[in-house]
Amino acid sequence: MPTRNEIQQEILNAKTAAQDEVRRKYIRELSEYTHRDTIIYITAYATNKMVHLPSQAVSVVVDDVQSFMSTLKGLKNDKLDIIIHSPGGSVEAAEQIVNYLRSKYSHIRAIIPHSAMSAATMIACACDEIIMGKHSAIGPIDPQITFPTPTGYFTAPAQSLLSEFEQAKREVIANPNVAPIWISKLRNLPHGILDICRNTTQLSIDKVTLWLQSYMFKDDKNGAQKAADIAEWLGTASNHLTHGRPIPFNMAKSKGLRIVELENNQDLQEKVLSVFHSSIVTIDVTNCVKIIENQNGIGSYSQLNMK
Repeated sequence: MPTRNEIQQEILNAKTAAQDEVRRKYIRELSEYTHRDTIIYITAYATNKMVHLPSQAVSVVVDDVQSFMSTLKGLKNDKLDIIIHSPGGSVEAAEQIVNYLRSKYSHIRAIIPHSAMSAATMIACACDEIIMGKHSAIGPIDPQITFPTPTGYFTAPAQSLLSEFEQAKREVIANPNVAPIWISKLRNLPHGILDICRNTTQLSIDKVTLWLQSYMFKDDKNGAQKAADIAEWLGTASNHLTHGRPIPFNMAKSKGLRIVELENNQDLQEKVLSVFHSSIVTIDVTNCVKIIENQNGIGSYSQLNMK
């Protein structure tokens, strides 16, 4: 297997018009090895570009649905490997992507060579199995809520807002004299924000429960209970303390998720990592921040001017 540095040099040595062919070569080789349709959903997440990017540029967003439609057009296999590297994003977008993918494929494997967090974890949980390396991670699925404040937009975990409101109620009941402090603190929250927090949190848990039961545990007589337990664990913020907490393969496996270790198959590992490294190098040396692409070199590419 070529190292990342070797792949980087291979891409840099190629003429500009041929640089994409290096990445596409590795995706094609992976698909030929597995005999499955193969698409990548890889973003600039966890690269040096992140300090210059708006979060939406690398997030799971509704526009991605159109990109998946373009990327999957003409593919005929009923089995799919999707290589995911993403910080997550919209719960609603993840749901739409899952509905589309599951309408086209009878068996889907999520391959996570590095990190698939939040809504990307939700997409992985809608697959029949998840392939992770010893260094890979999924993440909690508790939603984040962005809302306006007098000093600009602020993003906070939905569960934190709900917990803070419950704390306010307890303290005011115990000592009404603290009410003005809490009123001052909470008055800037938008109307209806607590319902949004409750509903979005419940939606995340409900969808993951349904997907796990329908796909990963469809042949398991205890699948309904396993699905509910895993979704509740992933969706409860207090279990993880931070939304970005990495959940390694061994922890995910111990909770009952169907995890296959990438290292179990050396050939598969080498081909997957070559796809991942060539994709990340593409992002490093171009203005591209998100790649959705199939084994035939057809895809959608999001670019931002980094100057």
